[in-house]
Amino acid sequence: MSGNNNIKKLDNFLMEEVRHNLDVSKESETSERRWRIVKLGEIIDVRRNKNVPIPEHVAFISMDLIPNDRIYCKFEVRRRKEVKSFVYCETGDILLAKITPCFENGKQGIVPEDVPNGFALATTEVFPIVPKSVYRLFLFYLLKHPRYRKFLKYSMRGTTGRLRVPKEALMKLEILLPPIEEQHKIAEILSTVDEAIRLVDESIARTERLKKGLMQELLTKGIGHKEFKQTEIGKIPKEWKVMKLKDVAEIRRGASPRPKGDPRYFGGIIPWIKISDLSKYREGIYLTNTDDTVTEEGKKKSVYVEDGFLIVSNSGTIGEPAIVKTGKGGCIHDGFIFVKPKDSKLSKYFLYYFFESKKSELKARAQKGTQGNLNTSIWKSIKIPIPPSSEQQKISKVLLTIDEKLKTERKKREKLERIKKALMDLLLTGKVRVKV
Repeated sequence: MSGNNNIKKLDNFLMEEVRHNLDVSKESETSERRWRIVKLGEIIDVRRNKNVPIPEHVAFISMDLIPNDRIYCKFEVRRRKEVKSFVYCETGDILLAKITPCFENGKQGIVPEDVPNGFALATTEVFPIVPKSVYRLFLFYLLKHPRYRKFLKYSMRGTTGRLRVPKEALMKLEILLPPIEEQHKIAEILSTVDEAIRLVDESIARTERLKKGLMQELLTKGIGHKEFKQTEIGKIPKEWKVMKLKDVAEIRRGASPRPKGDPRYFGGIIPWIKISDLSKYREGIYLTNTDDTVTEEGKKKSVYVEDGFLIVSNSGTIGEPAIVKTGKGGCIHDGFIFVKPKDSKLSKYFLYYFFESKKSELKARAQKGTQGNLNTSIWKSIKIPIPPSSEQQKISKVLLTIDEKLKTERKKREKLERIKKALMDLLLTGKVRVKV
């Protein structure tokens, strides 16, 4: 069965499973169905290091291998002498990050069953939690709940940047504990959502690999060509040209109205486009919204672009392209340049994918500094392979189709994350009960 069919099947199953298993009748409680308030220390242990023989090669779990949004940790096999400090953990232990910002970022995972010898050494910045009288997977989701995370966050102690959750706070954390049958059912529902998210993530990863391969192929070899020529940027189809960006497009860097927060400049109705907006308001190839706005006076101090303009980041993540689609255009921060084709025969979509394919190269050319950037003369000197207009359109259409697929898959993931968040709030607090 294909990945997409698997996702669709799981999505349908998910909704039916949730509807079938939720008990919204609030039937009268019996002692067997009553939830208890317990301290976490009553139902878990925090594992201590064991004096056990450690082989020459051992599984090690660094903080990087502990997931933010998955159930199981990954591990790597290291030579014992390379591991200077560690905590001991065994298959099935829940590793909970205790240091900032890893704790706030949700770093938490279960030690997988396939660790060699049934145990691993992990970073010292985790609690290896051993469930005693609680279902392991239920406890995993419970420790993810914002209510309990918030309590533990406020209990953190230490110096700035090195705050940690004290073990005492973890053990004294009061939680709501349902009967074991409900624990199993709640964990089953939430893990079903996680499986759906995992399948969507796999589909996104496959589509991203396909897109990368297609960009590499189409932007250098084109469609259906048999004759090629050697140029200063490598082999390209015989019919293509190589031109500098300054010869085919108008290039201008953004500007910042000063000072930030001044009501003369900020707080109007014109979108103010910053680098951070790329990660927040990206829909496919389009930038659809912004966090801030500027006034007409602020517009005069900045660089305004209309909807449909191609902008490219020139600070931080250099070379990240986007097409403005806010409904009102926008004023671009000086961390961007805008690129406007001089001729209607040059497709802005073709340029978009050219820049996306060259991000790593552009970053390598950045001038040294806190974030790095490219000056305007470097942008103008960039050499671009230019196919005939009709072929630009064909190449862009193929890649736009792939991006549309990615957009749909990412929206599906966002939907599943919202479902999971809502279910965690309902099920882990007893607001809605499950049928057992």
